[in-house]
Amino acid sequence: MTDDVLEGDAPDPARRTALVKATAAAGGLGIAAAAYPFLASLAPSERAKALGAPAAVDIGRLPPGELMTVQWRGKPVWILRRTPDMLASLKEIEPELVDPDSERSSQQPQYARNRGRAIKPEYFVTVALCTHLGCVPSFVPERGAVEKGWPGGFYCPCHGSKFDFAGRVFKNVPAPTNLVIPPYRYSGASEILVGEDPA
Repeated sequence: MTDDVLEGDAPDPARRTALVKATAAAGGLGIAAAAYPFLASLAPSERAKALGAPAAVDIGRLPPGELMTVQWRGKPVWILRRTPDMLASLKEIEPELVDPDSERSSQQPQYARNRGRAIKPEYFVTVALCTHLGCVPSFVPERGAVEKGWPGGFYCPCHGSKFDFAGRVFKNVPAPTNLVIPPYRYSGASEILVGEDPA
């Protein structure tokens, strides 16, 4: 009888392999279940996704000479509908600017590397933060409002930085570079999508 018990308890290699595989699979599932909440917490929240999403802006009702402000990625973005006089002033003041051709830095996408720093000359899109310390400049369209000979543009009253109607910085002011042009594209005849490059 003792011999029968010993013979019946002989190791079965196939059974042992099956048990090892089942134990490993159960352990792997347990680790995955424990790791899921941690990995899910690393994904961006819906609020963060919305902040990084492009902002659709209807410019159809923006009158010439007027400025509108929208939010994109937590930053103010200006859209200015320039008048013919504003556009004409861009050429006449170039000798007074630090970087009239926007060559010194990558402050704008390649498609906005022109005198107006825009896809369409009439509409100017820029991040509304001074490149000196990040203050929000004021829109001052009137000639001579800041000083004699002032053609109009953007003025930062905090430290005196001045920019023209294309966001190009004047000489002898604290701001080192032109205003930043965000990626943007036209998604329709009267709609701009801020935060997305043209296809």
